[in-house]
Amino acid sequence: MSKYKYYFRKPRSEIVKDIFKILAVSGIVYVAASSPYFVFGLMKTLKKLKKYKKKRVYDAFYNLKRKGYIKITKKNHQIYISLTEKGRKKAGWMQIDELKIKKPKKWDRKWRVVVFDISQLKRTWREAFRGKLKELGLFPIQKSVWVTPFDCKDEINLLKDFFGFSEKEIRLIVAESIDQDDKIKEKFSI
Repeated sequence: MSKYKYYFRKPRSEIVKDIFKILAVSGIVYVAASSPYFVFGLMKTLKKLKKYKKKRVYDAFYNLKRKGYIKITKKNHQIYISLTEKGRKKAGWMQIDELKIKKPKKWDRKWRVVVFDISQLKRTWREAFRGKLKELGLFPIQKSVWVTPFDCKDEINLLKDFFGFSEKEIRLIVAESIDQDDKIKEKFSI
């Protein structure tokens, strides 16, 4: 694939990401539909999309609708745009892909321990969860026990909800000490 083709493909995916973020955060977006220039009205409403060419935004919306990610309905001279169930799943994956744990300047001297016991029936989800913990920078003490010195409650809850795990399957423990933590401290440079 030439650099020329790659250059034109990348912005479309960025437009789609922005559309998903906007729709995931706002839930439903509506704009006046009295004008046939739907995208122009939309661009005014959604300022984040202004950095893209109107034609590209229109094409992105058309493709998302065609693939079943968004639903566009008209009521009382208004257009309502919302994510479908398939679209919510896609937006969830995009949110999970960008997940990061914030690292404070000073450590509060507490360990966050993620403990999970996920059945063999959910093996694929368990492995995906374990992979995400590794990607987030947690350190494995055992196969199902991971640790970090940084607050990760929101991130773990988001992952738990996204994968559909119960309170019994995943627990977050905040501890003041862990035996033989020299290797863990070295890993996190603390």
